[in-house]
Amino acid sequence: MKLGKLDLGNKLFLAPMADVSDAPFRQIAKENGAGITFTQMVSAKGIVNNEFDALRLFAFSRDEKPIGVQLLGNDPHYLSQAVNEIKRYKPDIIDINCGCPVDKVTKHNLGAQLMDDPVLMGSLIKAMSSVADDIPISVKLRLGKSDSKINILENAQIAEENGASLIILHARSKNTQYKDEPSWEWVKKVKEVVSIPIIGNGSLFTPQDVKKMIDETHCDSVMIARGALGNPFIFSRYSEFKRTGIDPGEPSFKEIEAVVIKHCRLLAKEYSDKVAVIKAKKNIIWYYKYCDGVDTLISKIMSAKTIENEIEIIHDHTEKLNAGIYPPANRELVNQKFIERVLFWVDN
Repeated sequence: MKLGKLDLGNKLFLAPMADVSDAPFRQIAKENGAGITFTQMVSAKGIVNNEFDALRLFAFSRDEKPIGVQLLGNDPHYLSQAVNEIKRYKPDIIDINCGCPVDKVTKHNLGAQLMDDPVLMGSLIKAMSSVADDIPISVKLRLGKSDSKINILENAQIAEENGASLIILHARSKNTQYKDEPSWEWVKKVKEVVSIPIIGNGSLFTPQDVKKMIDETHCDSVMIARGALGNPFIFSRYSEFKRTGIDPGEPSFKEIEAVVIKHCRLLAKEYSDKVAVIKAKKNIIWYYKYCDGVDTLISKIMSAKTIENEIEIIHDHTEKLNAGIYPPANRELVNQKFIERVLFWVDN
């Protein structure tokens, strides 16, 4: 896929995910073949007001390029000012989030709530595109407020008319739960009514899922979100699948071990000891979620106090996996829980 000067070839997008897609997560995804990554969603107002947390979220190093920055905002002034600030750092894409369905976002008329006001949404995109120079502006959208109130065709056309260079479309409505199947047919419909690239998104967990979405919808590429949690291998697997027609399959236990330990050490460099340990726990569980003995791993990893302690647990768990001492896991049950809620080990 080409976008201005940016040529991603057949490589895929890594989604911006709150409290997930930090620098260590992005580095691991990039090393495993992601074409472009995104920083976590960041407040446009926070950037303009030089708030520390906002500035940290969009910070990235030069060797991370190509990279995108995703903004959250509903005020044209703040969004244009934020783009003016961000473009000095030369990201490859600047995105506006018009798709986040979380209540703490939408109750402030942000994220997916903007889909209910196409005129306002258009003014936000125009405010960004008018000052972005040669940096493409993308828009993250959903189908609409609910399955009975789908307005994606109107919103996609408004996005294009106001200067968006591409649309990232999650094929669910704001009110549709993750356990429900996405409506990929709308990705195809949007592709037919606009001339800018369309990036499909929604329940993409395997290379076969990616190929199916592209074949069925003719989208220009896809963005991987939950499918990359503990699974950066999806990017390299898809590249090989696309090149040869053969999926190399899931990684070995040793391959998982090597990547998850590197991920832990990157977290240790990025954060304080306490924060790194907490962030490592959920990532470790995601890496091993479909392996036998995951319940035992969860129990042990939750008691870990240091990164080195976590790495010792990883080594021990991998050796036992290779020895085949755990009873077979109910992978279907874990998958069901994971799809419904990525922190599948936490009680409601």
